[in-house]
Amino acid sequence: MNAIASPVSSISVSALPSAEELDRALRDASPAEIIASALKTIGRDKLALVSSFGTESATLLKVMADVDPAIPVIFLDTGWLFEETLAYRDTLIATLGLKDVRSIKPAEETLSREDPDRDLWFSDPDACCRIRKVEPLARALKPFDAWLNGRKRFQGSSRAGIPVVEDDGARLKFNPFANVSREELEAIFARAKLPRHPLVASGFLSVGCMPCTSRTAEGEDERAGRWRGRAKTECGIHTMKTS
Repeated sequence: MNAIASPVSSISVSALPSAEELDRALRDASPAEIIASALKTIGRDKLALVSSFGTESATLLKVMADVDPAIPVIFLDTGWLFEETLAYRDTLIATLGLKDVRSIKPAEETLSREDPDRDLWFSDPDACCRIRKVEPLARALKPFDAWLNGRKRFQGSSRAGIPVVEDDGARLKFNPFANVSREELEAIFARAKLPRHPLVASGFLSVGCMPCTSRTAEGEDERAGRWRGRAKTECGIHTMKTS
């Protein structure tokens, strides 16, 4: 699908359709149709995709690239990522022809003040996620009116009831893969011959920051290896409004 939209930066957020209106219109749409609609509605210069370049990220990035590979992609380089994730990012950029991937790092001043010994992940993982992911994402999204992400309902927990489009404060948030099944994800991987994250073969079904990610045992939820042994299940970028 080719659905290149011209920028519409003159349209204010208040002039855009509401999240509820868009969700009603797109609730049964395919991921490509949702991304194309977001692009047409928002404009490329005001729309971003946020990707962790994790184990399932290639599928959403592939669908986006087929619509418009120049949509900006925001990648949060927390300082604690696996080297394999950084290499996978570079592989997917080259494989999919992504034109505008922006690697965003935490503010050095904040790290020096709040995590000088790099042990905040152990003593207060919520605070660690805030300074390494939530705050950098809020900063990176400031120029944009809407963003795309890869959450799916089948991932369960707080994700089980996500809409296709939701309100994120000052901007809209599109979930193009909300309705996608695991089988459909696998079909995208197979059809496009997409490379897998290098850590999948080692038993990592969901990959985040190195200190807070472990392998997943057979029969466990795919995100069971994230913050294992803690009540925490989300980093915060999907549970707090980014504006």
